[in-house]
Formats: sequence, structure tokens, C-alpha cells
Amino acid sequence: MQIEDLRIYMAVVKAGSFTAAAEQLLLSKQYVSRRMAALEASLKARLLMRNTRKLSVTESGQVFAQHAQRILDDIQEAELAVSAGRQELHGPFRISMPMSFGMSHLSPLLARFLQQHPAIQLQTELADRYVDVIGEGFDMAIRIGKLADSTLIARRLGELKRVICASPAYLASAGTPRAPEELLLHACLRYGREGQSGWELCLEGKSKLFEVRGPVISNNGEMLRDAAVAGMGLVLLPEFIIAPAIARGELITVLEEYWPSPLGLYAVYPQHRQRSEINRAFLAFLAAELTFL
Repeated sequence: MQIEDLRIYMAVVKAGSFTAAAEQLLLSKQYVSRRMAALEASLKARLLMRNTRKLSVTESGQVFAQHAQRILDDIQEAELAVSAGRQELHGPFRISMPMSFGMSHLSPLLARFLQQHPAIQLQTELADRYVDVIGEGFDMAIRIGKLADSTLIARRLGELKRVICASPAYLASAGTPRAPEELLLHACLRYGREGQSGWELCLEGKSKLFEVRGPVISNNGEMLRDAAVAGMGLVLLPEFIIAPAIARGELITVLEEYWPSPLGLYAVYPQHRQRSEINRAFLAFLAAELTFL
């Protein structure tokens, strides 16, 4: 028997169904069902009666629920008593973040955060893939762009400006575009799925999708930046990726009046982690440090 099984069992009893309990706990219905079957097997007793219409608690299940709730209450009281007397944060903290932004901006911040809280065991994943925060067991994820509807809690951290630019050599050879409609005359270096569908730019105060074509599609901003510096075409990227190249004169911005709206930068985390002291501390730390956004 595991403590997690007691928590799941009490959620099922209070919710009246596996489905409702699974939604509250942010677990799959199949997982909840398996854990309850394992609990009954370990106790050698039927706790729940299931049929196609409803779920009911057996007499043994009602007795067990009283003891289970008392155990959970005692555990919570013990945790609060210990945490109240402990000043430093400790425990595991697993976070996912985009590769480029993670390396350029979050990596040094994470080092400073750990210096302040050395008892935290940090595990990071830097990748441009869309991770399943709950299913893969992350405490938090940093995401850039539009957020899909989900049960995750999201906190906006700032905005990331996007710019269009190219190398001086490319512009000298292909010419400088003066309007978004001219993009079809140019080689455009495209980022991931968004780049394959086109570039969404601002025209007369409204967003409009413009078709683009080009020799390179990549899900990595640094690769596209380097291709642009090498003179392979125009590129649309967040400013934080290409600002150093612009400062060195390796890239020149174009179509400034048509630049797309900024990308939102968010921290997302499961509902059951909203009371995590580590999550709270890290969110406060990011809000204080990311003042340049």
C-alpha cells in the first residue's frame, strides 16, 4: 500500500467516480483504476462497487475511508510542522525550457537560484519540443508563444520581440524588401511549423499571413541565424537570438513597420504544484530577474 493510493482512494470516494477523481488529480482514468485495483488486492477486500451507471462505497470501504482520511490528515500536519521549522527550500525540481532561450537567458539565472537554495535538486531539459508537463513529471515548463488550452496554470513572464533581418551581402545581392508582398521574391529561412505555413506580419494594424519560400526549414533558431549571417536569406526570429549579430553588423533589420506582435513568455505548471514552495520561489525569482522583457 502506498500513500498515493490513499490520496487517490479518498478522491474517488469524494468525487463519486474514477473519471471525476482523475480530473481533479490530473491523472488518467486508467491509472486511477489500476491503483484502486491494486489497493483492494493488497487489502484483500472490496472497497468500491462498480457498475456502468455509478460507483458506490462498500461497508468495508467506508471504514477504510475513515482511517485513510485520518492518516492523510496526520501526514499533512507532519509536513506542515516540518516545513514551518525549515528555512531553506529542498527537494527535487524538474523544469523544461526552450533550447535557445534556456541557454542564453535562463541558464545563468538557474545557477544563481541554486546558489540561493543549494538544497534543491535541479533537473533541466532544454529542448524545442512540446513536453507533456504532467505525463512526463515536470514541475514547471517555460514556453514561448501562444498557449494551447489545457488544465495547466500559466503565468506570463514577459514578451519577446521578433524581427526580420538578413546579412548585408544578401541584401546587396537580392535587394531590400519594402513590403511583405515582396517576400515571395526572396529566400526566407523558416522556423518550424510556423515558418512552413507563412509569416504572420502586421499590416495596417492587423495580423496577416504572408506566404514565404526558402531553402532552409529548422526548429533551431541559432541554425537559422547562422544561415542568415552566411547570406542565405531573410529570417524572422526573436530578437534575443539575433541581437548580438545585429550589434556586430552581421545582420540588418528590414520591414520594421511590419514586424509581428511579440511572443509571450510563460511559466506553466500543473495545478497540484501551485502550492509548491519551490515553484513559488522560482516564479518570484524569475519575475524579479526578467525585468528586461
